[in-house]
Amino acid sequence: MVEAPVLPLLLRMSGPAVFSMLIMSLYNVVDSLFVSAVSEEALRAVSIIFPVNTLMIAFAVGTSTGVNSFVARRLGAEDRETASLAARHGIVLSFVNWLVFVVAGYFSAPALMHLFTANPSVYADGVSYMRIVTVASLGLFWQIHSEKIFQATGNMTRAMYMQSMGALLNIVMDPILIFGWFGLPAMGVRGAAVATVAAQLIAGAVSVYLLLRREEVLDMRMTGFRFDRTVLRSIYRVGFPSMVTMTVMGIVGMIFNTIIKPFSEVAITVFGVYMKLESFVFMPVFGIGQGMLPLMGYNYGAKRYDRVRSVLKNGLILVTAIMGIATVIFQFFPNLLLAPFQATEEMYRMGIPAFRTISLCFVFAGITIALTNAFNALGKGTHSLFISIFRQVFILLPVAFFFANWHLDYIWYAYAISDLGAMLMAIVLYIRLSRQLLPAEEGVQALRELA
Repeated sequence: MVEAPVLPLLLRMSGPAVFSMLIMSLYNVVDSLFVSAVSEEALRAVSIIFPVNTLMIAFAVGTSTGVNSFVARRLGAEDRETASLAARHGIVLSFVNWLVFVVAGYFSAPALMHLFTANPSVYADGVSYMRIVTVASLGLFWQIHSEKIFQATGNMTRAMYMQSMGALLNIVMDPILIFGWFGLPAMGVRGAAVATVAAQLIAGAVSVYLLLRREEVLDMRMTGFRFDRTVLRSIYRVGFPSMVTMTVMGIVGMIFNTIIKPFSEVAITVFGVYMKLESFVFMPVFGIGQGMLPLMGYNYGAKRYDRVRSVLKNGLILVTAIMGIATVIFQFFPNLLLAPFQATEEMYRMGIPAFRTISLCFVFAGITIALTNAFNALGKGTHSLFISIFRQVFILLPVAFFFANWHLDYIWYAYAISDLGAMLMAIVLYIRLSRQLLPAEEGVQALRELA
């Protein structure tokens, strides 16, 4: 951590996280690819529900990140008993989060679909899809929690195996249930939902079994379990900012759909396709950020400020390269990106300028992600939360509402403008933070390295 060459170490630390996040993004992408073969209306129904999936992941990842952090810290302090108690809390909290979405998902589905579509087919498919993926989402919550515990105990490969299992099962079951292969009835959009939750339930059940029966580091016996207020506070002190950040993303996604809907409901389909493809661009960047986090934190604690700067510099180079390549692809080949989703002529007409305009934000967003991970590593997670809310609530939505007075093509520029503003804000905050937390000469050098 303090001696190995930084770039190879960063790549090695980031690799499992990149792989895991790409696997996570497969669920919705695979659903959309197969659903698009049913009809454009079916694809639109799945696209409308996409922010709901973001909300579920927000609760799951936020809670599990808090558990992960607390378990890792207690294990580092050789307090196995408290670490085990925190892991058991995570199992129960996953169940509680699931119950929230059972109630909210089932009863709010009709109202949500009425808000975004007047098409009876889209409405019916969307209500069915949302109710299935929320009511049967227990596997999603248990799988994410188990993976975070595996990571906290250093078992990265087991976490990857569980995510791979869920994704592969989803890929296999999607066409069987959607199109009615092997004598089964064709279920359409409902088949996509059933395939997703079935894969999650199987992977989640296996993950929980391994956690409860095969975990060697922690004591996962649930007999006599009771909530501990101190443990709960410790979990959500870390997990709440992450939960809020992702929840805001889901809500903003819904509001953005209401902004573009008056131009055409097809615009919602185009935006949904973009969001699925965007996940493959951003997930590797988030993975690199997760690799940066422990390296920067460890070396900052060891007062190796030169390596803190080096990790940030290498991280910025990697994410900028990834985002640069992605920008080229979205600029020059948007039609090829839309084609696998059975794009109609109207989708091409709206989607090609949308993809080219939104992708202008990629490099800005990559730099911001790298800097927000630097804030987290230096113990300033509230900076990351502030930047996320500043970008989405105070720039993205107001700019989108403003451009909605003219033309749909202008609305997409809200992403480039908001990400540019967030990047500038992140740079300013990093400069101020480096002056506070690093020695003066180190702070000056850090700014030079960042520039």
